[in-house]
Amino acid sequence: MIKILRKHRNWLMIVIAILALPFCLYFVKSDTSQIRSDEFAKMYGRKISAIEARRDARLFGVAQMLGISDLTDALAPASGSDDQRAVAFIVNLTVLRHEADRLGIEPAESEIVDTVRNFPGFHGESGFDSAKYDKVEREILPSFGFTDEQLRELASYVLCLKKIKGLVGSSVSLPESEAKSNYEQYYARNSVTVVHVRTADMLKDIKVSDDDIKKYYEAHKSELQTEPKRKVEFVRLALTDEQKKLKDRERIDALQKLSDRANDVSQALLEKGADFHQIAAKFQLPVETTGEFTASAPDPKLKTDSQLNSAAFKLTQQEPISDPVQAADGFAILHLVSVTEARPLTLDEAKQKIVDAIKNEQARDMAMAKGRKAAETLRNGLKAGQPLQFTLEQAGGLKAEKMEPFTLSDDVGAKNPQQPKNESVETMIVKNVAGQLQPGEVSEFAPGIDGGVIVLVDKREPPDPAKYQEAKMKFEERYLKTAREYVFEEWLRDRQQAADIRFPASAKG
Repeated sequence: MIKILRKHRNWLMIVIAILALPFCLYFVKSDTSQIRSDEFAKMYGRKISAIEARRDARLFGVAQMLGISDLTDALAPASGSDDQRAVAFIVNLTVLRHEADRLGIEPAESEIVDTVRNFPGFHGESGFDSAKYDKVEREILPSFGFTDEQLRELASYVLCLKKIKGLVGSSVSLPESEAKSNYEQYYARNSVTVVHVRTADMLKDIKVSDDDIKKYYEAHKSELQTEPKRKVEFVRLALTDEQKKLKDRERIDALQKLSDRANDVSQALLEKGADFHQIAAKFQLPVETTGEFTASAPDPKLKTDSQLNSAAFKLTQQEPISDPVQAADGFAILHLVSVTEARPLTLDEAKQKIVDAIKNEQARDMAMAKGRKAAETLRNGLKAGQPLQFTLEQAGGLKAEKMEPFTLSDDVGAKNPQQPKNESVETMIVKNVAGQLQPGEVSEFAPGIDGGVIVLVDKREPPDPAKYQEAKMKFEERYLKTAREYVFEEWLRDRQQAADIRFPASAKG
C-alpha cells in the first residue's frame, strides 16, 4: 500500500490540497466564530456543502490524471493556479449539471461506455489498454474514495458538455466573404524588404556617468542581488548501453522497470532517519556531487539535463530530497548539500551590471525613436518617388535586405503541424506585419528583441483559385473551433450569473 501511495504521491498531494480549499480560501478568518465549515457556497438558491465541494474537487483530480482535457480545460481554465482551477471546476461543474437537467440532456448508456474507453489515461500504443483501466479501478479510484461509477459520471459530464457546446455554438459560421479574404491573405506569396534598426548599433554612442550609476543603484538596490547557489549530490538510474538501443515497446518496458526502481529508492529515502549515502549504497548506486552552481550557470554534471538544475532549486533544508526526476535515458534523485542564499550587491559589484542595464535601456529608447522616424521618412520618400537607397540614407544610413518569398500559410498542410517551426522571433514579426499591408505600403516601426524592423511589401502574388475549396475547409475548421469556444465561454459566464453564486460572508474577509 505504501508503494502505491508513493507512486501516486503527486496526485494524492493535489487531493489533499484540494480538500483544504474550502477552509484556506473561503472559511478561515482570525475570528474563529465566523468559520462555517459546512458551506462552500450557495448556487441557484441552494447550499453547496463543503462535503459536496470536496467530492467535486476529487473528481477534478481524477479527470486531470486521466487526461480528460476537454472537461478540465472547459470548466477550469489553465490560466489560474491549481487551487483556483479546482474552485472554478467545482462551480462550473454545478452549472453544467444544472443546465444539462434544464435542457433535458441525458447521455445514452452506449455513449457513456464508449467515452470511458476513450479517456486518454486508458490508452496505450494500440488504443484502449485494459491493464491501465484495471490499475486505475483497483489502485487509483479507491485512493480518491471512488469506484468505477465515477468514471461513468465523468463520461456523462463530457457528453453533456459536448452537447451544450454544440447547441450554443450552432449559430457560428464562417461567411463566404471572410473565407475568401482569409484565403487570399494566407495563401498569397509575399515578397518583402526588411529594414533593421538594431539596439546594438546604438550602444557605442552611449556614455554612462558615475552619477547615473549611483542613482540607478539607489533606485534598484533591492533588485541588485547575487544569484542564489546550490550544491547537491545525486544518484542516477539509467538504461544500460544495450537498453539504450531498444525501440518502441521494449524501450518503454525498460524505462518502466527503471521508474519502479527509482520509486523504491525514493520510498526508502522517505523513511525516518534515512541516510542518502547508505540508501545509495544499499541499491548499489554511485553518488555524484556537484560544486556550487546557480540557476543560470548549472554545474557541468547537471548541464546536459536542464530539468535536474530546475529540480535542484526546488529543494529546501526542510525537504532536501527530490522525487525521481526523469533525465536522459533514465532518472535521477537529488539530495541538497548546501544553500547559499542571495545577498545584496555592493555598488562596486553591481557596477558593470548597472552600466549594461542603463546602456540597454537607452539603446532601446534610441532604436524606438530612430525606427519611428525612419518609417515616416521611408513612407514619405517612396510616395514622392525617391529611390529606396536614397531614402534609406535620409533615414539615417539604414540598410535593407530582401527576404525569401513566403506565404503566411507555410505551415498549413505540413507533415507534422504540431512541431513548431524553427523561425526567429524577428521572422515571425515580419510575417505578421506583412500580412496587414498592401503591396507598396511601408509598415510602422515594429519593436523586437534587438531593436525592431520596418517592413516594405514589394509584391504579392495571388493564390491559385483552384485550391480555394480545399483551403476553405481548413479555415472553417480552425475558425469555427475558436469561435465556438469563445461563444461557450460567454454562455458559461452568463449561466454563472444566473446561478447567483454567493460565498459565505466569512469568505470575503
